[in-house]
Amino acid sequence: MKVLIAGGAGYIGTHTALVLLRNGIDVVVVDDLSSGSAEGIRRVQDLAARQLRLVVADLTDAVATELALSDVDFDAVIHLAGVKAVGESMLHPVRYFRQNLDSLLTVLELMQRRGIVKLVFSSSATVYSEPHAPLLNEAHTTGTGAMSPYARSKAMCEQIICDTSASWPELDATILRYFNPIGAHPSGCIGDDPRGTPNNLLPFLTQVAVGRREVLTVFGTDYDTPDGTAIRDYLHVLDIADGHAAALNATKSGTRIINLGSGVGNSVLEVIAAFTRATGVPVRWDPAPRRPGDVARLVADSSRAETLLEWSPSRTLEEACREAWRWQAANPRGYGNID
Repeated sequence: MKVLIAGGAGYIGTHTALVLLRNGIDVVVVDDLSSGSAEGIRRVQDLAARQLRLVVADLTDAVATELALSDVDFDAVIHLAGVKAVGESMLHPVRYFRQNLDSLLTVLELMQRRGIVKLVFSSSATVYSEPHAPLLNEAHTTGTGAMSPYARSKAMCEQIICDTSASWPELDATILRYFNPIGAHPSGCIGDDPRGTPNNLLPFLTQVAVGRREVLTVFGTDYDTPDGTAIRDYLHVLDIADGHAAALNATKSGTRIINLGSGVGNSVLEVIAAFTRATGVPVRWDPAPRRPGDVARLVADSSRAETLLEWSPSRTLEEACREAWRWQAANPRGYGNID
């Protein structure tokens, strides 16, 4: 099998590419490198002791993408491309809808023209409306009740895939709603390398720990949670990569929507404490107001993934903290990006 990973030079993409290469699957990555890294791709090849092909193209430009991939054959697509910061999407909603919807439409049109029917789509737990249940299953309300333009763009992408599937019975699509990716490869060679100020907790935390930033900002200490900080379901990035590999192996026409999560919620302060336990490195933090679009609690019911994909997470929060720190300590400036 040869898999095209759209947006494969980013955090989740590099780890997914590595897992696929080590499983004997050929990989082509298409990425515009606006947030991904060619150096990350080089390191993936070193770790796998196998080559992959990197094609640089903007997926929002369908004509340019078709031309760039004109000599590339593939059997399946993992679609990871897009922009993903909740707070930024509140400031730039048009950019988020343009990037996330257009890149998906380009991929779907390309698949239809070539008769490629296997798709794994990267969605997000943010598509859920303000949750009330302790664990969120796939039946929970999504779409217009989602809390940010980013979340609504992902919900729209899901609807596009479902509508496409209704008119294209051969399409075999798995939509993965994953919760909060953290951690890094245990080698410390690849990890999360956000451009500018991190939007997610763990890379912000590790950058403070390594001395790249002075203090961790904790957004919201007045949520209705035991310690006042937001609770999330944190999932090791390699468990997410394994989930993509499992979705490729699931063969069934139609569209299925599946949560990927651990089923365990941890607050921001609990993650800080876990990081210090795992690494011995204390982290200074300051409180700040809540960010627009954030909710108090998001924790997955992943029982459907166990049933349909035979997938469950195998790595712990402290493992993820330790490996994220190993990555950051070995690469204080990431892949060399400068803020």
